[in-house]
Amino acid sequence: MRRDATTTFAGLTYDEVGATRAESLPAGYGHVLRDVSLGAGPELFERAVAALFDWRMHQEAGLTVLTAGGKPAPGIDVVLRAGWRWAHLTIPCRVVYTVDEPDRRGFAYGTLPGHPEQGEEAFMIVKTGTGDVRFQIRAFSRPAALLARAGGPFSRMIQQYATDCYVRAVRRLARSSDPTTATP
Repeated sequence: MRRDATTTFAGLTYDEVGATRAESLPAGYGHVLRDVSLGAGPELFERAVAALFDWRMHQEAGLTVLTAGGKPAPGIDVVLRAGWRWAHLTIPCRVVYTVDEPDRRGFAYGTLPGHPEQGEEAFMIVKTGTGDVRFQIRAFSRPAALLARAGGPFSRMIQQYATDCYVRAVRRLARSSDPTTATP
């Protein structure tokens, strides 16, 4: 079933939908720009893509994937949880676009009501002309929930920590010889 833009973007908590594709990220938000090498080779590229599109990167980074409507596709909602059963954050998001090119694959999701931040985050696996496989994260966000606003600089540190966890997770999963598990 094809969704129109109104259905896909209804309920998102920010206006700049798709802005992680742009050269520069929107003003008025904190920005994350990360570009790291994972190694080289087509097998590593495919393992990294699989880890991203199976939500394993999020799980390996310590998040619980409570609900996902399948592989990332525009309009698919995912609810992530960070923390423990008795003390956790619920992180609802909606996939706003995907990229499926021979040497570049990934997706971006935007925040839904109940997310502690408002904004968008894009994850891309890129194979360069030299065969280097790169993991790129582009995000813009600002606090939405009272707790996130009260956290000030601490909230940014938490976002940096989450980004570091994503990078470590994709590295482990992409280097694993078994694409369904991570190496210790």
